[in-house]
Amino acid sequence: MAQIFIYGTLKRGQPNHFRMLDKSVGAAQLLASVVTTERFPLVIASEYNIPFLLNLPGQGHRVHGELYRVDKPLLHFLDDFEDIPRMYQRTPVTLKVKEWLGQPDDEEMSVAGSIIEAFVYSTTTYQPDWPSLPHHENYDSQGDHGFRYKRR
Repeated sequence: MAQIFIYGTLKRGQPNHFRMLDKSVGAAQLLASVVTTERFPLVIASEYNIPFLLNLPGQGHRVHGELYRVDKPLLHFLDDFEDIPRMYQRTPVTLKVKEWLGQPDDEEMSVAGSIIEAFVYSTTTYQPDWPSLPHHENYDSQGDHGFRYKRR
């Protein structure tokens, strides 16, 4: 089992969340609402208006999202879905729990404010202008940014 930080189209209420629920590709358990302890640029880019977390720690905002525990088959599916290593990479990130929504591995960690490690899909491959795009704290495909996600 692996812990994954989800910040974009795979979150609840977003266009690709159904993939997290598809038992035919693996199992996921929502654990918590979280925020990164470090700032990162979360930008919306490409002709498809995809949310990208740029692997540029210290820039941007603390990014809000969801923490999931996923099994090996779903982790492999997500690696393919996120087009590793061409588009994204899976890297460790430190998160602060805003609210526990599921059962953590360690009962001592089951309080808001706990600090946890997880994997995140970030990118080091991006267009030169992407770091200067508007940075977002929390992605919503229907947000007031006006960039509607387009399925490929």
